[in-house]
Amino acid sequence: MATGNVRYVRYIAIALFTLTLWYFVSHSKYDTIPIVDGKQASFPGGPGAPQVPGDSSGGSKPPAFPQGEGVTVGDVPKDETPLKDDTVPKGSNLPVDESQSEIPPPATSDLPKEDTEKAKGDETTKSDAAAEMPMPLTPNDPGWSNLQDIAPGPRMNATFVTLARNSDVWEIAESIRQVEDRFNRRYGYDWVFLNDQPFDDNFKKVTTSLVSGTTHYGLIPEEHWSFPEWIDQDKAKKVREDMKERKIIYGDSISYRHMCRFESGFFFRQPLMLNYEYYWRVEPSIKLFCDIHYDPFRVIAENKKKYSFVLSLYEYIDTIPTLWDSTKKFMANHPEHISDDNSMAFLSDDGGENYNKCHFWSNFEVGSLEWLRSKAYIDYFEALDRDGGFFYERWGDAPVHSIAAALLLKKEEIHFFDDIAYYHVPFTHCPTGEQKRLDLRCHCDPKENFDWKGYSCTSRYFELNGIDKPAGYEEQT
Repeated sequence: MATGNVRYVRYIAIALFTLTLWYFVSHSKYDTIPIVDGKQASFPGGPGAPQVPGDSSGGSKPPAFPQGEGVTVGDVPKDETPLKDDTVPKGSNLPVDESQSEIPPPATSDLPKEDTEKAKGDETTKSDAAAEMPMPLTPNDPGWSNLQDIAPGPRMNATFVTLARNSDVWEIAESIRQVEDRFNRRYGYDWVFLNDQPFDDNFKKVTTSLVSGTTHYGLIPEEHWSFPEWIDQDKAKKVREDMKERKIIYGDSISYRHMCRFESGFFFRQPLMLNYEYYWRVEPSIKLFCDIHYDPFRVIAENKKKYSFVLSLYEYIDTIPTLWDSTKKFMANHPEHISDDNSMAFLSDDGGENYNKCHFWSNFEVGSLEWLRSKAYIDYFEALDRDGGFFYERWGDAPVHSIAAALLLKKEEIHFFDDIAYYHVPFTHCPTGEQKRLDLRCHCDPKENFDWKGYSCTSRYFELNGIDKPAGYEEQT
């Protein structure tokens, strides 16, 4: 009998021990090490680790996409107050505050010294990461055919930026899908949306659901979307009435003029944009016809480019009759800003006496925000702004950006993205070579390529930079 009791006690003790062990194991927190392709990956976010599509948490959790050593997206120096934004977490329907922190004054010069030093400090680390993980630039490069996995390599401190209205939601949704499907779903870059009116919940909900990176929504301050105090309102009104009679496109539009002025001098100075070094401008209803196998932001950063384009053409002269006069006055007053090895030959056929109307089409551009915030560019914009041509004529941001890039930058700092096939009504850039189109899985019609048509200025860019035109270009003239 005693033996039986001992046996029962032993069984009970074993059961209690087992239950206790099970309880502690099941309630412990631990991280598993994922197995990828039969190999143990580092965790979290190490080489080979599985990645989760980015959310809109605004930095409240580690980024889902690899950011690379030294990348400082959204970082704020410890001695500065973080800038406000109305980042929308994915799946959130909560109202958000559209207000932003203090607005930079219209006149600014270069970035603060501490920001510049910080950027310089990142260069070595970024270069090391880039050297370890080169981009696939040709079909023979490793990784070219892998368009499914999260792309390896460092991320630049960069964002997409879109100026849009609430009514543009479905047109910009189309553009986002183009960009995400052809490129950003593998990179997870942020997206900044700007509007002169508060974005509604529907716009935020739709766009946040489509963007793989973090979305931010900024309200443009009134002083960046209004007539400056020195503009003669009666004179400006008469100009609009005259242009309407002459049927000049957008000639009678006030909002279009505010847009051109804003894109020329203020988008890069919005508080949200101050967090970034590079931008990619995207407009509603654009198309991307080919896969993008590499990171255009890295191409710009690692090759020390400052501005890029895919389409160029001649400007409508009736919208800018005195723009070149104002530009020549600026060149005379600020010779220190004019680059020695500039692209004047892209702009003028007679050494700068007259403007040939060539410009880069700015609805697509990937470029340096630090350059746009530089003293040289700000001085140029402010000189134009004081002359009043945005309102007394109808100066566009495309010729303003183009003239600035051609004069203030070295010609090798301007880049042509031939393999980013692009459409914005009514023009198309489609790579000329058939093999390139096949390698990039393009679906554009080469007959629609605008590059070599008579109204395009891209041939001038090739000639200025000593670049051979691609075989077969004659068939597209």
